[in-house]
Amino acid sequence: MAIALIVLSIVCGALLVQRIRSTLELRSLCRQLEELERGSHMELGLQSRQKEMLDLCRALNRLQKLHHQGQIQYEKAERQLKQNITGLAHDIRTPLTGAAGYVQLARECGESERREYYLQVASGRLQELGDMLEELFLYTKLTSREFTPDMREVQVLPMLSECLVGLYQCFEEKGLSPQVDFEEEGFRVLADEECLRRIFHNLIQNALVHGSGGIVIRQERDALIFENTVSDTSRPDPEHIFDRFYKADSARRKGSSGLGLFIVKELAERMGGSVRAQLAGNRLRIILEWNSMSV
Repeated sequence: MAIALIVLSIVCGALLVQRIRSTLELRSLCRQLEELERGSHMELGLQSRQKEMLDLCRALNRLQKLHHQGQIQYEKAERQLKQNITGLAHDIRTPLTGAAGYVQLARECGESERREYYLQVASGRLQELGDMLEELFLYTKLTSREFTPDMREVQVLPMLSECLVGLYQCFEEKGLSPQVDFEEEGFRVLADEECLRRIFHNLIQNALVHGSGGIVIRQERDALIFENTVSDTSRPDPEHIFDRFYKADSARRKGSSGLGLFIVKELAERMGGSVRAQLAGNRLRIILEWNSMSV
């Protein structure tokens, strides 16, 4: 009986010591966590060799590391967002200021032919602004999870022709004539009509605004290829050309939101297709592909 009491006392003493050590380690962890709250990036440490306490410490360190990485990414994204907003504000202000200036010139001009020219230029600036705002609206729509394309079978060539005709004046101003080559005039894709129309418009507009001529659109099997010449000052990076707000350095002055090709990529992927870019010499090639086709 006496031996049993002695053993019990030893066990109780050992448990008490272990409890005290665990309490001290937990207090140490709490103090270290308070340091982390105040902005410290130190790694948590313990003197204990208890497996459970060490596992807890490692788990907390992993969480702290993930939190720190997330904070870095958030701050980077916030800086990028501020830069994008600043650039976008400049892009919107440019055509708006230009339109206002030409309207003022038209008001002060007594020559009817010259006044008409000023008004046409102002109208063009306002059209640029309208296109940019439309792209911004579509961008916000695409970032919503509620956006769902209305998929149906669409014949491509008539829709593409409609988009080319809609941009006829732009081709006239540039002195360009697009070359269209289809293997099958009945080529069809499974797509949302409005989304497909926006893709074509953005790709043609991109070639007109940032290209330097030689616009070719051709169909090869399940792919549509938009190809045009680019100048040395507007050479894009194929790896980043579909990024949000991406622009070749010299393109910022041209009244673009930097969202056109990002929208192309988003719409194509939402409809089960894909898009990629290639740059060979001074020829930019953008390739649209669909997984499900019908001819």
